[in-house]
Amino acid sequence: MTRVLVTGGAGFIGSHTVDALLARGHDVRVLDLLLPPVHDGTVPAYLPREIELIRGDVRDGPTMRRALQDVEIVYHFAAYQDYLPDFSTFFTTNAAGTALLYELIAAEFRKVELVVVASSQAVYGEGRYDCPAHGTVYPGPRPEEQLALGRWEQTCPVCGGGVAPGWTDEAVMHPHNPYGLSKRDQDDLATLLAPRYRIPSVAFRYSIVQGTRQSFRNAYSGALRSFTVQLASDAPPLVYEDGRQLRDYVSIKDVVRANLLPLERPEMAYRAFNVGGHRSVTVLELVREVAQVAGVTREPLVPGLYRVGDTRHIRSDVGALEGLGWSVRESLADTVREYVTWAVAEPGFRNEAAGAHERMRALGVLRSVRAT
Repeated sequence: MTRVLVTGGAGFIGSHTVDALLARGHDVRVLDLLLPPVHDGTVPAYLPREIELIRGDVRDGPTMRRALQDVEIVYHFAAYQDYLPDFSTFFTTNAAGTALLYELIAAEFRKVELVVVASSQAVYGEGRYDCPAHGTVYPGPRPEEQLALGRWEQTCPVCGGGVAPGWTDEAVMHPHNPYGLSKRDQDDLATLLAPRYRIPSVAFRYSIVQGTRQSFRNAYSGALRSFTVQLASDAPPLVYEDGRQLRDYVSIKDVVRANLLPLERPEMAYRAFNVGGHRSVTVLELVREVAQVAGVTREPLVPGLYRVGDTRHIRSDVGALEGLGWSVRESLADTVREYVTWAVAEPGFRNEAAGAHERMRALGVLRSVRAT
């Protein structure tokens, strides 16, 4: 059997990938720190007993050496995710942790034949837009003065005119928040550094991944979690900005199928690929989908709040991955239905949205439109 190390293997994407690797007959070792807010310090019940679990930190050299012993394939999912301004933690965990992984493989663990790195759609920032006068443009973050006035849409960075959101391919990374910046570093390590040391690597830039096992405690884990707990608690779903932001939601099942592809396609090495849902969905449309599945009629609350660093519109072009035979199979309706059914039956299911909002407000991450 091939021995596979999955860092962050007790988490959302990691644990589903672990299941798929075991189903293929691989010997799986998981390295995870099991820290809040994603975890509560205990081993999740869904983690299979047949895996070897090492509880430790990807930033710790001795721990990583132990984890890499006799390993041939690495799936590197361990990461720090949040909206909080913990700048150094993003880079020490995501960038430096990944650098340590490659450092050890290059120096000591040459048996490793493949590294799959979890990158993110966040590396694109606002992504690609189309200006009638200037063609393809990549705007920067929207100015605070603009957001404070409730003017949500992007403008052309050249002429200041209106622009239309496009489908963002893998060509240009333009991150503008600490998470996206740290993910770009991981992405570069897999696609630019790894070739020099002949460590075949693939970076997957995931869109907004949705599915079972997403943590209820982590504010980063997304709109589907937030809307589900609010609606099930008879609270109005809170929507940021005006709810017309375009997003690209992808099922965990489609993501796992993409994750397994490099095992069979060596030509993917040293490249980055978008993994998205290949559809445009507004936040308000997602609210309606969740409400329909939950059987709740409740109008969303749109009070003019916005998060610092959020993108206005972002949708990933998955053409490169489709060229390798992968395609989206799961519908948004099925993904929402499966998640809601799972979530409401979970013992840890509870509405912590209000507490998360207050924490973000206190740290200045969540702000309100100024009264006019």
